Amino acid sequence: MSSSRPAPEFLFVVGGISQYLGAATAIGLFDEIAPGGVAFLRVFGAALLLISFRRSWRRSWSRQNLLWAGAFGTSLALMNLFIYLAMDRLPLGNAVAIEFLGPIAVAAIGTKSIRSAGALVLAASGVLILAGVQGDGTLLGVLFALMAGSMWAAYIVLGHRVAQDGLAIDGLGVGMFIGALVISPSGLGEMSVALTDLRILGLALVTGLLSNVVPYVIDQFVMKEITRSRFAFLQALLPVTATVVGFLSLAQSPSWAECLGIGSVMLAIAISGGDREFRKQSRKEM
Repeated sequence: MSSSRPAPEFLFVVGGISQYLGAATAIGLFDEIAPGGVAFLRVFGAALLLISFRRSWRRSWSRQNLLWAGAFGTSLALMNLFIYLAMDRLPLGNAVAIEFLGPIAVAAIGTKSIRSAGALVLAASGVLILAGVQGDGTLLGVLFALMAGSMWAAYIVLGHRVAQDGLAIDGLGVGMFIGALVISPSGLGEMSVALTDLRILGLALVTGLLSNVVPYVIDQFVMKEITRSRFAFLQALLPVTATVVGFLSLAQSPSWAECLGIGSVMLAIAISGGDREFRKQSRKEM
């Protein structure tokens, strides 16, 4: 990666802050519109914004391009839907921590050195600490978070394919449009509420901008530069970011145990940063 470009860790933090500010905005809407409706508006609005900005209809699309973009966008949309259903039942940081089991699985598959394996175990321990402090959580919330995690793993694998095939932002926009159609049954019933209240509609679209456009565009740039396992590992920054955003914007105060989990993740990131095996480009893996 060129030394003039921002480090992936910095980009992940920027994307994570944007993503979970959007999530905090979405949580504020759950009393007025169901999580499925917010998820649909988030994905659909973000898709229209990217497609319009990129004029993606002018690109030549093969059937294979559409299939990969559609699979990628469907995993993304389902990930958004399931995590909203989880966040409706669990604290923001805890829901995202449980969801992180998906990226952990992807990172584990690509682990090749003792140092990176140790960093992965440390990160997983920190995330499990964050996930275990659930307080008022429910079993259904945990189940939705696990389903979101499986879709997060699919998002990483398919997102790398889209990025490496050169579809990048166009593939993201068109993929999200297809994904929005897939999850539309969960959200179309809420459209009457959103369309009759411009405040709700506006906040839902802001959620799409903060949670989908900014972080997922960043992901497409980062996916071109680092290995799939490294990308999955750095997702450990997101549960930490979610916990911090939950504290600052939703007054969801982390316990000492959660602070220990955050510290474990940050230490793991620092350890892995010096591991050549975890940082190097691997065309075979991608």
